[in-house]
Amino acid sequence: MIGGRKVAVVLPAYNAAKTLRQTCVEIPRDVVDDIILTDDASTDDTIGVARELGLHTVVHDRNRGYGANQKSCYSAALARGADIVVMLHPDYQYSPRLVTAMAGMIASGHYDAVFGSRILGGGALSGGMPRYKYVFNRLLTAFQNLVMGQKLSEYHTGYRAWDRSVLEKLPLLACSDDFVFDNQMIAQAAWHGFRIGEVSCPTKYFPEASSINFRRSCVYGLGVLRTSIDYRLSRMGLKRPALFEPASDSRLTTAVPVRELADVIAARLDQRAAA
Repeated sequence: MIGGRKVAVVLPAYNAAKTLRQTCVEIPRDVVDDIILTDDASTDDTIGVARELGLHTVVHDRNRGYGANQKSCYSAALARGADIVVMLHPDYQYSPRLVTAMAGMIASGHYDAVFGSRILGGGALSGGMPRYKYVFNRLLTAFQNLVMGQKLSEYHTGYRAWDRSVLEKLPLLACSDDFVFDNQMIAQAAWHGFRIGEVSCPTKYFPEASSINFRRSCVYGLGVLRTSIDYRLSRMGLKRPALFEPASDSRLTTAVPVRELADVIAARLDQRAAA
């Protein structure tokens, strides 16, 4: 807890059994009140390790995608009373020790969201980020800053902290269930005028760390371009995609018992996919 505000760390997991324990060891328990893992139908022992570590575990009935995983994570955190929610990948690519700094920036009242940037401090390449990903990161970030009128060092980090009010307001169910969810969520936060801060974060690339391949990186990049263009066209009044519509049925579900949350979220995701 920081400043009387409950802090939860959420771990969107898929085949993270080899790195989950080390990630959790470094989560600062003096400020973190709750750790929630959502397993996206892993084929390894991620669920067993999570339960052995005493984590609150949400289990998807099938592999629903990285974006859908986050929707479950955030819904569970809100339902369990979190005031500040930090999303941390359980693959040990990002330093869990920065949770305190990121949550503290939100608790200060200065920021509504805080991102752990691999670009600030220049540690991305030295940490093993593939050069083509670094180049794509810089080009896409420059494009998004120009088109969306922001000044972020990167839009593609998987380390984020959110104030509860952000998660309650954003129409996250309108976002993709795939990797571009991350980028769409930032666009939504910018659209609604939430204050975004950044901290420098070291990164580590190694065989056990999750990473999308070149083909999926290209698909993600195209999704980023589309999100940015939709944002600009919406600002100009030429388009209004569902991504930026404040529809109540696109907001996360929290008004159900926690034990039923996974089933409710799954049902809503299936309904939206069929629509």
